[in-house]
Amino acid sequence: MMKTLFILTAAVSLAAGADNTLAPAEKKAGWRLLFDGQTMNGWQDPAKKNKPGDAWVIENGCLKTVVRPRIAEDLISQESFGDFELTFDWRLSLRGNTGVKYRIQDTVFVDNSKIQPGPGGFEGMLGREIAKRPSNRAALAPESKAQVYTVGFEMQLLDDERHPDAKKDPRHVTGALYAMIAPTSHAAHPAAEWNSAKIVIQGSRFQHWVNGTLVLEGSLADPRIREGVTKRWGPAPTILEALANPKPRGPICLQHHGDEVWFKNLKVRAGVR
Repeated sequence: MMKTLFILTAAVSLAAGADNTLAPAEKKAGWRLLFDGQTMNGWQDPAKKNKPGDAWVIENGCLKTVVRPRIAEDLISQESFGDFELTFDWRLSLRGNTGVKYRIQDTVFVDNSKIQPGPGGFEGMLGREIAKRPSNRAALAPESKAQVYTVGFEMQLLDDERHPDAKKDPRHVTGALYAMIAPTSHAAHPAAEWNSAKIVIQGSRFQHWVNGTLVLEGSLADPRIREGVTKRWGPAPTILEALANPKPRGPICLQHHGDEVWFKNLKVRAGVR
């Protein structure tokens, strides 16, 4: 009986496919792995930058955030994409907050010891940083901490039940185009459970899928996006311009928002039409 159970379990596992692998049909359809489950191949490895970062590790076949790293930064793909389809699985810690960003327009390195005080909150601080670029990663002092902000469009992933952001604004919940357009439906599993997602970009058109449900579709030229960008990024005109008139290609990145999160089964198909 035990032997039969083992054979059945193995057969089910084989049919479902192992994590971070491609089925023959996926390869034939043009899919590629964006994460092989073992290495940072395909990503700008923070540990190899100058100075080395410590915000991401590989653990049990997952890309995992490190809480309270010295340099808090998103994990950015080496390749830039125009039209693409991306599928991935993710899991959040309780009250967790993360996202997947695409069409990355710029990155802003901030040495926390050199933050310039002034108006405009976080956005104003980034505006002053991007205007003068006083921070230098290679010159980061041994005792200093830093952060890297990626300028792009974000599919929000959140513990909608527990995180206060979900109560503040419907444009902050899972599946939203963060701070710009709210999802039309909600399909995420509770925090601590695995979810699957898909992002499709064709020209200016985008789709956000959660657990097989299309939760949001629209255009990056939607007036609501310009409205959201203008409202949020007024104190940072360079970032405002980049998001209001984005370049048609850019990297993909996994967001580090300070919480413990996991990603696996990242697969991409470029040039989707």
